[in-house]
Amino acid sequence: MKIAVLTIGDEILIGQIVNTNAAWIGSTLSAIGARIELNLTVGDAKLDILAALEYAYSTSDVIITTGGLGPTHDDITKSCVAEYFGAELELDESILEIVRNRFEKRGKTMPPSNTGQALVPQGFEAIINSAGSAPALVLERSNKLLFVLPGVPHEMKLFMTQNVVPRLIANGGLEERVQKSLLITGIGESALQEKLEGMDHFLGENCTLAFLPNLLTLRLRITTTGPGAQNRLDSFEEWIRSKASEWIFGEGETTIEEVVGSLLRNSGNTLSIAESCSGGLVAHTITNVPGSSDYMLGGVVAYSNTAKQRLLGVNDSTLTEKGAVSKETACEMAEGAKKVFGATIGVSTTGILGPGGGTAEKPVGTVWIGIAMEGQTIAVKQQFGSDRLRNKDRVLAAVLNLIRKSLLKRDPG
Repeated sequence: MKIAVLTIGDEILIGQIVNTNAAWIGSTLSAIGARIELNLTVGDAKLDILAALEYAYSTSDVIITTGGLGPTHDDITKSCVAEYFGAELELDESILEIVRNRFEKRGKTMPPSNTGQALVPQGFEAIINSAGSAPALVLERSNKLLFVLPGVPHEMKLFMTQNVVPRLIANGGLEERVQKSLLITGIGESALQEKLEGMDHFLGENCTLAFLPNLLTLRLRITTTGPGAQNRLDSFEEWIRSKASEWIFGEGETTIEEVVGSLLRNSGNTLSIAESCSGGLVAHTITNVPGSSDYMLGGVVAYSNTAKQRLLGVNDSTLTEKGAVSKETACEMAEGAKKVFGATIGVSTTGILGPGGGTAEKPVGTVWIGIAMEGQTIAVKQQFGSDRLRNKDRVLAAVLNLIRKSLLKRDPG
């Protein structure tokens, strides 16, 4: 089964937004054994869309389009598809009623332009959009499948999971494939590859391993195909865990803040945070997890030395003699946060994120992270680069990993 993905929208071509739809579709289809042979992006121009459809149909068995189904003048995907197949657009009164009701539930009157979203090319199947107003369209003809999906990511994903993927699986033609992602933190991809020396024994045409890094985590994606795919994946995963269990915090789509939250909840611990250089990012991320009020008691952004003293009780002598960016200040900030909120664990961040402000002794990128727990307070030094915003994300990753390792009673260094 050869699949083509056609993304439509000027905003993607000019770089105004990133084409996350194509990436997500590729990942989703790959996981079920579907093979994408073609990935095209075109703007909101009729001739370009028609040419892309012609090319996709000449090379693929399944064509998936996203974008261009909205109510404005530049949303022309539906009319282009209708023209390509010589199909008249017909008004579907049932869809029109659904669109109209969506506006009424929000206390608004449906604009006349939204009537166009209830037009369906003759011979196409229209699928109601439970997350928006534009329905998806499906056409099966001459052993080829066409899915016309909205470009809004959460709407597209709903159609993919509820309609496209089940239909592709039911139609068959997919290769046997098993895929799993292991999530890594606290080690870079080069260092991890050294830890996985000998992995070539598992790799080959039917087994691949991809390193997919970002600032917070490193994803290891294992893919196996053909007969016995699950057994090969299980064996390879077991071997990887034997070499790198210290850095594996989860799998799939789990986030490290979810893992930290579960560890806090299951251990009966509570958390408070004192942030300087991270500016509240740690507290923000921790509280992104539903139910975080079970363990997150509060946080302080103590950016100035005065705030560190008044809000957290950091000693004036510590700031004067050791400086705000120091092991001692980080420890006192963590202890202060723990005491102020009555938490069992206090965490702190203090550093020089750049691009200026560094010295020979404390260059840009120097960060101290403190953690105060029952009977012990420590601080860990990190040395990052000179990009301020990237450094904030790196601090966040380091803090979450420090909490994780401390709760697991592992060496925080």
